[in-house]
Amino acid sequence: FYYNKPMHKIEILDSTLRDGVQGEGINFSVQDKIHICQALDALGIQYIEAGNPGSNPKDMEFFQEIKKYPLQNSKLCAFGSTRRKDIRCEEDMNLSSILAADTECVVIFGKTWTFQVTDIIKTSLEENLAMIRETCAYLKANGRRVFYDAEHFFTAYTENKDYAFKTLQAAIEGGAELICLCETKGGFMMDDCRAAVKDVVKAFGSKARIGIHTHND
Repeated sequence: FYYNKPMHKIEILDSTLRDGVQGEGINFSVQDKIHICQALDALGIQYIEAGNPGSNPKDMEFFQEIKKYPLQNSKLCAFGSTRRKDIRCEEDMNLSSILAADTECVVIFGKTWTFQVTDIIKTSLEENLAMIRETCAYLKANGRRVFYDAEHFFTAYTENKDYAFKTLQAAIEGGAELICLCETKGGFMMDDCRAAVKDVVKAFGSKARIGIHTHND
């Protein structure tokens, strides 16, 4: 069938080298990671989430070594969290490591679910918004393209949509060009997922690209 509509361009941000290494018994060497990057590049994958340099010294070594192997199609992304609570971005060692990885793009995750804010990282809802906004702005000011991972988004959307949307707005205000909605628990049903994504696109689609990161637990 032929539909007289423009084709939508779908971009893939592959997380094999970050989320994919969290399984039991998986331990890639630096050379393993280089080979996987080259394979993903050959497939034409647009973005590769290649590791967290702030929490894994091997990942920082990888980001230095991969410079010897230019990629043709893929852009590498360093991954990490927003700044810690109650400190400046310039004082956060994880953000310093992300900048030291020297990638054009960075993926930053932050808290979206109020429970995670108040009970896990134990800070205020307003401070969490500042953490998101200021981290995105800091990285953009340092020449990075910022992709924002909204952790536990679908749970947050169900329990407190208003605050969940405030976190997305904070990331966009900070300069994030892509908002990735993370289904962290892996239990959201497809129709509910579709409706939530549609709602986000309606609210924020004119301000940023929208993506999803799902789990099929």
